[in-house]
Amino acid sequence: MVRKTIGLVILSFWANLSLLAQELYVFTEPASNMPAQSIGVRITNEGMFPAGSFKSRSIAEVMVGLNKSVMFHVQGFVSDMDGRYQLEGASFYLKYRFLSLDNAQSHFRGAAFGRVSSSRRKFASEDINLEGDNSGFQGGLVFTQLIHKLALSSTIGYSKSLGTRTALTNPNEIISYSLSSGYLLLPFVYKNYNQPNFNLYFEMLGRSNPVNGKSTLDFAPALQVILDSKTRIDLGYRFNVAGNIENAYLKNMYLARVEFNFFNALSKKQ
Repeated sequence: MVRKTIGLVILSFWANLSLLAQELYVFTEPASNMPAQSIGVRITNEGMFPAGSFKSRSIAEVMVGLNKSVMFHVQGFVSDMDGRYQLEGASFYLKYRFLSLDNAQSHFRGAAFGRVSSSRRKFASEDINLEGDNSGFQGGLVFTQLIHKLALSSTIGYSKSLGTRTALTNPNEIISYSLSSGYLLLPFVYKNYNQPNFNLYFEMLGRSNPVNGKSTLDFAPALQVILDSKTRIDLGYRFNVAGNIENAYLKNMYLARVEFNFFNALSKKQ
């Protein structure tokens, strides 16, 4: 019975995979959620190049899909930003999907998200990063449109740091916005859920400081492979193309990630 239930869940997920694969953005989250009653585990490594040196951050993350509308992430951060590799802090991210418009081989999603983060770092910059550098909170909206093999997504968010910052030189709030695109390269035709998926992404990531009017814009291309509908591998690079916000490391950053998904892990059915 257990094997039959798990098989039905995987087959159900595979049936929708051609509509979902290209929405698994590398640097942002889509409005769509992971399958209900499922658990995902991610390990991410980010390499940065501040002031000609090299620093890295590793992120351990657990994702839980409670139902079709609600999912959350719990993250832990470690890095050598302050000289030696050490624990930085943690973050809790919650997303609620409030809009779903479905058609054949297309859909439109809308979701609201929030994040609360804690960090031991005493990092001060005009930029605010709640995934390791700063304590604070974030809220925003994301909308995702999928048409056959192309997915487009737009995000707007507000972040506020709770650390000690100087209002003019290091403001404690920032507005972030993004436009993301994803395209399913392979397979051309789905035959079974064991087929690998190859996705190409390009994301534009902007931030504006509402206190002094400064802004910045990054480009972030990425490649993604999905194996057996359960294992995901991301490789991306983020680089700055315009702006005047003081930016400690996001000007040049690579990202490497592996993710494992366990479908129906929370179901009580046997």
